[in-house]
Amino acid sequence: MGIINKFSFIFLVIFLALSANAEVQRHRFVIQATKVKRLCKTHNTITVNGMFPGPTLEIKNGDTLEVQVVNKARYNVTIHWHGVRQMRTGWADGPEFVTQCPIRPGGSYTYRFTVQGQEGTLWWHAHSSWLRATVYGALIIRPREGKSYPFPKPKRETPILLGEWWDTNPIDVVREATRTEAAPNVSDAYTINAQPGDLYKCSSKETTIVPIDSGETNLLRVINVALNQPLFFKVANHKLTVVGADASYTKPFTTSVLMLGPGQSTDVLIRGDQPPSRYYMVTSVVLPIKIK
Repeated sequence: MGIINKFSFIFLVIFLALSANAEVQRHRFVIQATKVKRLCKTHNTITVNGMFPGPTLEIKNGDTLEVQVVNKARYNVTIHWHGVRQMRTGWADGPEFVTQCPIRPGGSYTYRFTVQGQEGTLWWHAHSSWLRATVYGALIIRPREGKSYPFPKPKRETPILLGEWWDTNPIDVVREATRTEAAPNVSDAYTINAQPGDLYKCSSKETTIVPIDSGETNLLRVINVALNQPLFFKVANHKLTVVGADASYTKPFTTSVLMLGPGQSTDVLIRGDQPPSRYYMVTSVVLPIKIK
């Protein structure tokens, strides 16, 4: 009995020590229509806090995340925390009509859950109809206080969100597909951090830029936020060292191209080891190939 009590005491002390550094991170999401211009046209796009992409949330392993969602849009909405292990908080997961009723226009709901045993990159997105085409953002989980990455600390970190853009209301796209029982129209552009880039009309000035100084190592947190498309990602003339995937560390390996399915994330190190210049980041859909 004494041995059991001793081990129980040790467990309690360890648990309290881990909890002492944990914090509650509080945020407020306002779901609203915002004027967004892409491909030469301006649309009333559903966003979070008027931002597209939405805000990046940063927490530590062991922290509790509390997010109040206020719905000022004209659609029902829920928010899903993609890849988070909901330990005894399944009701906070977010899928509409699965773990909760949707947040109706004019309503609000507060999500609260603790992230345990996960470090790296995940993301959050709307889980109602096709609102996640524009309602999304990165979720970064850092090591606990006093802990470090299992790889050399990067000079800078940058979320890279690979997405899609429809030159119309995405809700209308999926409704038309449902009505006609046909596949939904494909997107009009692929994007990096919600920007189509140089190859699309009216887009070159807003092309996403990631600065890397010569000799430094940066961490890119690459996420495929596209609705249905697996996507490639590459940086011209550079190698990528994969160090994590879906909020778990991996044995490092080097590649020149990533392929991510919808919802997947990959953490990669990139080193400024090429002559100073501008190098394109590219995302591309996986194209079918006919075999003769």
